[in-house]
Amino acid sequence: MKSANFKLPDGRQLAWYEVGHGRPLVLLHGWAMSAAVFSEVASLLSAYFRLLIPDLPGHGNSSPPLQNDLVGIAADLGAWLTATENTPVTLVGWSLGGMLSLEIARQNMLLVEKLVLVGTTPCFTQSENWAFGLPSVQVRALARNLERRFEATLADFFSLAFAGEEICKERLRTIRTFAVRKSPLPDQSSTLGLLNMLAVQDQRAILPEIHQPALVLHGDLDQIAPVAAGRLLAEMLPQGRFSGFPGVGHSPFLSQPEETIARILEFC
Repeated sequence: MKSANFKLPDGRQLAWYEVGHGRPLVLLHGWAMSAAVFSEVASLLSAYFRLLIPDLPGHGNSSPPLQNDLVGIAADLGAWLTATENTPVTLVGWSLGGMLSLEIARQNMLLVEKLVLVGTTPCFTQSENWAFGLPSVQVRALARNLERRFEATLADFFSLAFAGEEICKERLRTIRTFAVRKSPLPDQSSTLGLLNMLAVQDQRAILPEIHQPALVLHGDLDQIAPVAAGRLLAEMLPQGRFSGFPGVGHSPFLSQPEETIARILEFC
C-alpha cells in the first residue's frame, strides 16, 4: 500500500494511502480509528478497485482539523479528493465515515457516483424524536472517561463494536493488531470535540437532497448505531437500499469481511 501526504490549503497535512487499480473507491473510517482499520478489506478490494484511504483529520498521521465537525472535515476531504481524483468516486464510509460521506455528497464538491454506508446513523444520540441512538447520558459519560483515561476508554468503545457477537478471542486479537495497534492514537482534543459534535448531530434534513444510489450495510446486533437507525436511513434516502448482517455488531467489514466485500461488489 502506497502512502502519501496531501498539503491542505492552510498547510495542514492529510495522510492517505493508495492500493489497487481501476475505478476509485474511497474508504472513510470511523471515530477514533484510522485508515489501518481497512487493512484487511483493502487487500481484498484492491483486486477490483483503486482504493483511496485517508486518515481523517486528527486521526492516524493527519493533522488535527481546524473546523472539527462534519462540514469542516468534509471540506478537507473534498479538497484532497478534488486534487487527487478527476473521475466519479464511490464513497464507502463506516460510522463517522458514513456521516462524512453523506455530507460530502450534500456539499456536491466532487462527483460522487454511489455511497456505501456501513454502521451509519443520521443521529448518533437519542432525543425526543429519535429513539435509535446512544442515550445522551452514555455519551456524556463517554466524554468524561475520555478526559480521565483516554486510551482505556477508546479500547472499551472498540470492544463495544463487537458486543453480543459470537467471535473468537483469536480473531479479535488479529483485528486489534492491524486495526488499532499499527496506527498512532488519535489526537485527544479532536476526538473529544468530535464526540461532542456527535452528541447533537442530526443529518435527517439533508437526506432527501442526496440522490446517489446508496447501500446501507448494518449489523443487527449493533449497539453503537442500532439497526433501526440503518433501516430508517435507507428509507429516508431517495435511492437507499438496506442490507443487514444477522449476528453482527457495528463493524460488518471486520466481523464478516468476505460477505461485506461480496455485497459491495454486487452493488458497485
